[in-house]
Amino acid sequence: MNSVPFPRRALLRACAVSVLAAVAGLPFAAQAEDVLRVSAIPDEAPTELQRKFAPLGAYLEAETGMKVSFVPVTDYAAVVEALATRKIDLAWFGGFTFVQAKIRTNGTAVPLVQRVEDSKFTSKFITASDSIHSLADLKGKTFAFGAPSSTSGHLMPRYFLSLESLNPDKDFKNVAFSGAHDATVAFVQAGKVDAGVLNASVWDKLVEQKKVDTSKVRVFATTPPYFDYNWTVRGDLDPKIQAKITQAFLKLDPANPAHKEIMALQRASKFIPTKAENYKGIEAAAHAAGLLK
Repeated sequence: MNSVPFPRRALLRACAVSVLAAVAGLPFAAQAEDVLRVSAIPDEAPTELQRKFAPLGAYLEAETGMKVSFVPVTDYAAVVEALATRKIDLAWFGGFTFVQAKIRTNGTAVPLVQRVEDSKFTSKFITASDSIHSLADLKGKTFAFGAPSSTSGHLMPRYFLSLESLNPDKDFKNVAFSGAHDATVAFVQAGKVDAGVLNASVWDKLVEQKKVDTSKVRVFATTPPYFDYNWTVRGDLDPKIQAKITQAFLKLDPANPAHKEIMALQRASKFIPTKAENYKGIEAAAHAAGLLK
């Protein structure tokens, strides 16, 4: 009998397992569960997301014993769909995208942890116009939100505007979607729009990094606090892996030199457990704003 060279034997075994997985209706990656596939809503430039994730990914590899792979996506909806179709295992969601994922997965998506900062998150309204000093001054002006599915760059600012009896679609001269928080700042600074809104964390980072000219662009209003970002897993991920991921995040400590860079890039002082119930307010706001049917 002719022997099959080792590389070919390995390839045939891999193909056989892949075929079996396909027959079972499950992707090969889900069968193996030796790679943790992670993604994040693209609320900043792709290069920035990769930079922020690199040390965290290495840390999660060490803590879980799994290879960690970052899966970039083009928009917010793609992250929700990737988790729902089991193409990724772990996702960095905003509050609204978590609500969308919960609905899309029939309630099986599991939010594991959030930063302490996410339990009291805010959005900043910014302008470079001398004629804007309050939300009421936005009437008749051009305005930029972030991405349509952004919690802090669209949903919650729109909701709080409605509490001030402002409807952007009727009261503003024009409404644009920049696609990301840093892009919103660029829109305002370049004079493409009169004002915009973005999450407080990205605003603070851009100010610290001197990537915004604060002699021109200023904050003129801040939203009340709300729950926002979290790390969510697909509900059928092995509970032991879920526990390892949770414990890895809860162990992170900025006072630990080995964790300092991770926490700084994540703009976190501490990670804490979270639960789906925390996002009921976000879901109610989305219904009130007409963004969920």
